[in-house]
Amino acid sequence: MLFKPHTISSQILSNYLNHLRFISSLKVVWRKDPELDRAIENDKRFKLCARVVREVLNEPRHVIPLRYLEKRRERMHLKLRVESFLNHNPGLFDVYLDRIKPRTEPVRFIRFSAKLQNFLEEQKRIYQKNEDLIVAKLCKLLMMSRNKVVSADKLLHVKREFGFPDDFLVDLVPRYSNYFRLIGSPGEGKSFLELLNWEPKFAKSVIELRAEEESERIGIRVRPNFRVQLPKGLVLKKDMRDWVRDWMELDYVSPYEDVSHLEQNSREMEKRMVGVFHELLSLSLYKRVPVPILGKFCDEYRFTNAFSSVFTRHSGIFYMSLKGGIETAVLREAYEGDKLVDLDPLLEIKDKFVELLEEGWRQRAEELRLKQEKIKRDMENSATKGGETMSVEETNMDCRRHVDRGRRRAFKSRRKY
Repeated sequence: MLFKPHTISSQILSNYLNHLRFISSLKVVWRKDPELDRAIENDKRFKLCARVVREVLNEPRHVIPLRYLEKRRERMHLKLRVESFLNHNPGLFDVYLDRIKPRTEPVRFIRFSAKLQNFLEEQKRIYQKNEDLIVAKLCKLLMMSRNKVVSADKLLHVKREFGFPDDFLVDLVPRYSNYFRLIGSPGEGKSFLELLNWEPKFAKSVIELRAEEESERIGIRVRPNFRVQLPKGLVLKKDMRDWVRDWMELDYVSPYEDVSHLEQNSREMEKRMVGVFHELLSLSLYKRVPVPILGKFCDEYRFTNAFSSVFTRHSGIFYMSLKGGIETAVLREAYEGDKLVDLDPLLEIKDKFVELLEEGWRQRAEELRLKQEKIKRDMENSATKGGETMSVEETNMDCRRHVDRGRRRAFKSRRKY
């Protein structure tokens, strides 16, 4: 059987090529957003503590010799020594003596404190309470993909970005066999998670749901579209303003819509790609995801090789942070200043963990205060016993010198985080 070759009119081809040339010529100056960078920085210490906890959690019986953990500092991105980390974050671990092998000298081990054990139990309850949300997120990730199939290993890599439990592939997925089928064994590089049944109630994006809510509220149909919030001080050039205006006038393309008929480099495909990124960031816990992680899904979501330029070209929708030397895509509308306002229910886990950390920090601050008061009393007593009664001013000044030295040491330790 002979097939008639597909033909394209010269006018369509000319318009298509002109569009490509115009897109490539558009230049948007990247502008630093200190508030959104600060939002990333604010989570730095919390995430570091969480990494150390996960490292111990992966050990048999959840215990590890202190010196073994010390050798993993680089992997955990821990700049200060483990012993200093434990001193700065009391309440996470208990230190005790045990033998690595029989008939060897006892060495220091660490294990979870009772408070951390209680937190881990609370975390399980929060996951159970939000299981429907986790299933919906997983379905949506598969429904947006090209063939409704995504690499299971890639999903494992992004589980913390979307708030999935560590064991979601072996525990949650088998219990929802009406939605999912796991092919192969995760960890071997050739395992996939397949969507078995399309769920219409999950096939609406955040933007579409928002438009429906506004339509019901005001009684007039509202077109689904993106919210644009240009950063302070950013002024677009005329050609870029015209392009953005025309692009915004295009019909919204749902990330759950079949786009196999669209050309990869068309304006409509870019509209769809921006919609996919918007939905992915909306599904994430912090409404931000490192760009290298998004890049792992180019095949599944039909992203172009130069997909990261979307975040600067559409700087009123996204912000590309360079904080920490890592490109991170941030959804602007989810933040007010440096505060995340679009809160995921699974962030309750973070809130509980931060409460535990802050309790330990308060405990350490109180211990330092009592220690400083003892130093002051000892100095006053020694001065009196020596027959050289110091004035109040001299005593306070000498005490302040001790306190300042302690603060400088503490400051140097904090800088190592």
